[in-house]
Amino acid sequence: MSLSHFALETVASMFVIFLSAHLLIRWTEWVVDPSEEFYYGWLQVMIFPVFYNWIIIICRTCFKEIEDEFLTLWLTLDYCSDLLYVADTIIKFRTGFLEQGILVQDRDRLKKRYLFSSHFLLDLASLLPTDLLYLYFGINQPLVRVNRFLRISRLNEAMDRMETRTSYPNTFRISKLMLYIFVLIHWNACIYFALSSYIGFGVDRWVYPNITDPMFSPVRHQYIYCFWFSAQIFTTVGDTPLPDREEEYLFMIADLLIAVLVFASVVGNVGNVITNLRDRDNVFFPNHELVRGYLRNRYISKELRNRVNDWYQHLYINRKITRENEILQQLPVQLQTEIAVSVHLPTLSKVTIFQNCETSLLEELVLKLIPQVYSPGEYVCRKGDVGHEMYIIKDGKLAVVADDGITQFAVLSDGNFFGEISILNIKGNKSGNRRTANIRSIGHSDLFSLSKEDLTDVLSEFPAAKRHLEEKGRQILTKMGMLVEAAEGEEEQDEEKVEVKVERLEGNLNTLQTKLARLMAELESSNRKILARVEQLELETEGWEDNSPEEGEGGEVERRDGVGMEVEGERGEAEGEDQAKGTKRENEGEKHAEDTKREDEGEGKDEGYGEDKGGEEGETRD
Repeated sequence: MSLSHFALETVASMFVIFLSAHLLIRWTEWVVDPSEEFYYGWLQVMIFPVFYNWIIIICRTCFKEIEDEFLTLWLTLDYCSDLLYVADTIIKFRTGFLEQGILVQDRDRLKKRYLFSSHFLLDLASLLPTDLLYLYFGINQPLVRVNRFLRISRLNEAMDRMETRTSYPNTFRISKLMLYIFVLIHWNACIYFALSSYIGFGVDRWVYPNITDPMFSPVRHQYIYCFWFSAQIFTTVGDTPLPDREEEYLFMIADLLIAVLVFASVVGNVGNVITNLRDRDNVFFPNHELVRGYLRNRYISKELRNRVNDWYQHLYINRKITRENEILQQLPVQLQTEIAVSVHLPTLSKVTIFQNCETSLLEELVLKLIPQVYSPGEYVCRKGDVGHEMYIIKDGKLAVVADDGITQFAVLSDGNFFGEISILNIKGNKSGNRRTANIRSIGHSDLFSLSKEDLTDVLSEFPAAKRHLEEKGRQILTKMGMLVEAAEGEEEQDEEKVEVKVERLEGNLNTLQTKLARLMAELESSNRKILARVEQLELETEGWEDNSPEEGEGGEVERRDGVGMEVEGERGEAEGEDQAKGTKRENEGEKHAEDTKREDEGEGKDEGYGEDKGGEEGETRD
């Protein structure tokens, strides 16, 4: 028994060591992601200690009976809130941040970032052990903990996060405003009671009545009276006693100034809430007032105006949204796609021609669906109309009626669709992309429309899906007897002709690109030769400028210099012509080397050109 007991203790101790080591390793690697639920939950927890300090410390300072009666409770709550402050500081050391879209988890960088931030100094000041001042001022002086107010930034962050995540932001904004006003009135009530104690209870009508009176002595009555007095001031009701002393006047002036700010804040926030509610109503009532004004100014018949009003009422009562794309346009395309897929993909999958299609194609199409609402008796399409869109029934019933509008051939309900053939442009369709029936809404019907242009744009990126849909459309037309068989062969021939034309154009394009590259190379070679020739001419003309004669040495010298210049000029021109002709001969030699078919003719030209040049040189030397 002793051996087995020792073995169990050894195993248990090894397990404890392993577990503690594992937890230690996880703790050293633990980093808080600000976007996770843990961080959001922790912010909500931090609301309580921050509000506790902001509400209770001032109350305990001004109402001494509350401090003395519940001293043990207050001390316990004080140090519990301090523990939460310490834990919050540790979490801030471990809170990651995004850099180039990636969460930074390096603990050294996280510590450095927090230490050099402005929040660290405030958090450090809020944790200073000012409770040691109890040894000097006494245990009944909670004002020494006033530094705990500096953690207010955590409260603001928590409120902002909650506002962005709640499903009722307008209600939350009003509630937050009322909470802040409550704290402000609470502080003012506590300061009013303390000022009354300083001046003297009951010395005039403005201060708190004498607490020796049994009616005004209970602590609960004291706080309620002071809170009511402060609320009257901030709401500017005006039913407050007039002050008699300077301290009372200063207090009232400060309160009235704060009341103006409070009133402005209340009006502004309520105005924003009303504006947001109106914007929300505009989702269900798109331009309702403008439409009503237009109908009234254009003297539209009362019957038609009633139909328009009924349509708007149907949208509002049933919360139908016809502007989904405008509501979601601020989101990234990926999120828009995911939302549209979750909302519309089941409906789109019911369409026969879209079954077994690629998922990516359906995801593209769901962004193109446009919700439409039809009133009772309204025609969705009429026989003979050109089809520009197809329709999918989401909710409601529609009837296929005769031209008289009374006889019903069939009733379409949820999940049915129509008009899909007219937007595929299938050749051989006897109807010629026109509607073949009259469709009328029996009651209020919710439909999704998909236009021909949107479908064509999407199918241009999915050629395999396009062929698949066209094949399904041909099968449906064949069953209906609406497809001309010869048209299929003509369509295939047209496709082959198009392919041949495309191949021919590609060949011509390659030939033109080759010729263009050759011309560019020749142009570059000619540019280099011209630049070299220009540089050579510049070097030759530099000597002419240096040998210019000096003026003022006598007429004979000038005439002699002039004759010499003329001779040198003629000689230079002859040499320039010789060099130009030599260059020409070199260029023609290069051309002769490239073109072998004209060799004899090129040689004859070179020899003749050489003889002419020799004669010219002889004349120049003579």
